[in-house]
Amino acid sequence: MNEPMVLQPGLLLVLSAPSGAGKTTLAHRLLKDQPEAIFSTSVTTRRPRGKEQEGVDYRFVDVATFQQKIERNEFVEWAEVHGHFYGSPQSVVDDARSRKGVAIFDIDVQGGQAIKRKHPDAILIFVLPPSMEELERRLRDRMTDSDETIRRRMLAARSEIERGIASYDYIVMNDDFERAYQELKSVVVAERCRRGRVDLSRLKFGS
Repeated sequence: MNEPMVLQPGLLLVLSAPSGAGKTTLAHRLLKDQPEAIFSTSVTTRRPRGKEQEGVDYRFVDVATFQQKIERNEFVEWAEVHGHFYGSPQSVVDDARSRKGVAIFDIDVQGGQAIKRKHPDAILIFVLPPSMEELERRLRDRMTDSDETIRRRMLAARSEIERGIASYDYIVMNDDFERAYQELKSVVVAERCRRGRVDLSRLKFGS
């Protein structure tokens, strides 16, 4: 018989999706709506792309600094992807736990699964595009990638979707942004009402 999962204070909310599915827009909307939410800004060793800003999109560091952070246990998860390192700060988890807030992670399935292994009460939500055709259209509409890059992204998307569907707790389809956002918000509300997360200290039982 499986041991019941221990629920810790605060929600660790992981959002994953293939590039172009809209998870970052959903994450930032949730951040705006939830005053106690904290967004996890990933640390990476790659160079900024396009209009990416330090401290907003990523924290950009060199490999030596990243290695020091690993040695100091400053990451809740980290991985190498396409020759670059990416990591999520442990401080975001600690902050959400201490003030019973919501930590929002906008990361890939590999990172989400790593967080779940360390924190079984983490909530993994996978955002799906309406179809592969629509996903490709969105990527082409950005007009930032070559045909070859888009082909690579589409191949990676298929793999990410298969892994996400197989291992994540919730699936949200982003065919209509408002509806997708309401579904995401509903997950947060439901998880806050889970037995073990509700503060019962004010209730008096017995004499």
